[in-house]
Amino acid sequence: MGNITTLGKVYLIPTTLGDNEPLEVLPISIKRTIENIDYYIVENEKTARRFIKKISSGKSQPSLHIELINKFTDPLTIPSLLNPCLEGKNIGIISEAGCPGIADPGAEVVKIAHQKKIQVVPLVGPSSIFLALMASGLNGQSFAFNGYLPIDTNERKIAIKKMERTSKDLNQSQIFIETPYRNEKLLAEFLKTLSNHTLLTIATDITLTSEQIATNTIGEWKKIRIDLNKRPTIFIFQA
Repeated sequence: MGNITTLGKVYLIPTTLGDNEPLEVLPISIKRTIENIDYYIVENEKTARRFIKKISSGKSQPSLHIELINKFTDPLTIPSLLNPCLEGKNIGIISEAGCPGIADPGAEVVKIAHQKKIQVVPLVGPSSIFLALMASGLNGQSFAFNGYLPIDTNERKIAIKKMERTSKDLNQSQIFIETPYRNEKLLAEFLKTLSNHTLLTIATDITLTSEQIATNTIGEWKKIRIDLNKRPTIFIFQA
């Protein structure tokens, strides 16, 4: 009888949230994991290679096998990305920033890994979404991550009012992200649409030296000037 190949595992490898030293915010286990994996599925090859080199300078770059998954990836090709696992090799998934699988296309790979009975191993690292919630003082027992709001102004206003009602009815924190250059437009929409008594957390440049996290009522935020342009930001409100 031939040998039965043991399946490789899929490791979800967190990255930094900005240009800080990886081992300032990541555990040493991330370095050890990267040193033992040559197959990767990433959003951006250039930034993934730079991250791997920064965290493990002795790692051979030519030995790396890198596949891309992003908004342009044909869903039909995703199962084949896991072929190394079927041959007994471990795969690492690396997001552009933070944790793979959370607001990240790596979730599709993880879903198929479960279908193929491949073990998925999540590793500890920074998630801007959860760090913002931790620091917000808002409800961490019941919360919803809503991702991006509609771009259309009218649709966005309707969505904000609907989620404010949901927040009030369920006593639930509502979490949002936005493309950094649209941050200030989103904040203006919140100030215009939400009730003055609704609490809003703005968490910017999380884990960086320029980090700013504050929770105020909408009425209070209307009196505060804050520069959010092109700075990664998480917004959370609770009515």
